[in-house]
Amino acid sequence: MTTRTVAEARRAAVLGSPIAHSLSPVLHRAAYRELGLGSWSYDRFEVDEATLPSFVDGLGVSWAGLSLTMPLKRAVIPLLDEVTATAASVEAVNTVVFTSDGRRVGDNTDIPGMIAAMRERGVEKVESAAVLGAGATASSALAALSLICTGPVTAYVRSAARAQEMRGWGERLGVDVHTADWEDAAGAFDAPLVIATTPAGTTDALAAAVPGAPGTLFDVLYEPWPTPLATAWRSRGGAVVGGLDLLVHQAVLQVEQMTGRTPAPLAAMREAGERALASR
Repeated sequence: MTTRTVAEARRAAVLGSPIAHSLSPVLHRAAYRELGLGSWSYDRFEVDEATLPSFVDGLGVSWAGLSLTMPLKRAVIPLLDEVTATAASVEAVNTVVFTSDGRRVGDNTDIPGMIAAMRERGVEKVESAAVLGAGATASSALAALSLICTGPVTAYVRSAARAQEMRGWGERLGVDVHTADWEDAAGAFDAPLVIATTPAGTTDALAAAVPGAPGTLFDVLYEPWPTPLATAWRSRGGAVVGGLDLLVHQAVLQVEQMTGRTPAPLAAMREAGERALASR
């Protein structure tokens, strides 16, 4: 991707619906301050699938990139000129970069962001893993696991349709995916790595089932934090990777792509995110 002149006034934003809760502006603005990009701005816009095409088409030459959250990660793909192999592997784009020649390039920084967040906590390779949930984040988790998990992955889901979908993602990504009923989700805790991808409150009832000396929990939520599951996990001596870890690491990659500046200031971005969450 073409690196732009950093002295130019540039714009970027996060799009989604709902979007008011997003921490992305806090993280990206902290990066701009640290990098000395005083002319750069980063905002948030409430945009749904119906209004996305007109929004993107209306952007001017000052725009450097977009971050995308639900429900736009798949809806944006037809609007792009190019999609990276990483994003194509899960049919989900969370990053759009506008090149100097006007092309729209889509990428997925959630997958490498997950890997970086786990590596930071000492998780390099695992022999097996479990995934709680079967949504878009679960498919990204499978993509990340395809690179660090040498054995089977068990996905705990609520329906036969979701089970079939997860097995399909496993075949596509080269992961040996087994599926199990959500009612048996406490069985996931025997795995050395558990990735919880479900909405807030979904795993709360499982907290009492966490065994002694568990492995690593990667809970993708960052608000509310810590979740009851994460609290129970830590109290029993297990390692925990949180949603803020993921959010920061994927945002670092977005900043680097949009600005052309590397490395992005991980520590400053994390500190800004922690302050923002503490004030809510």
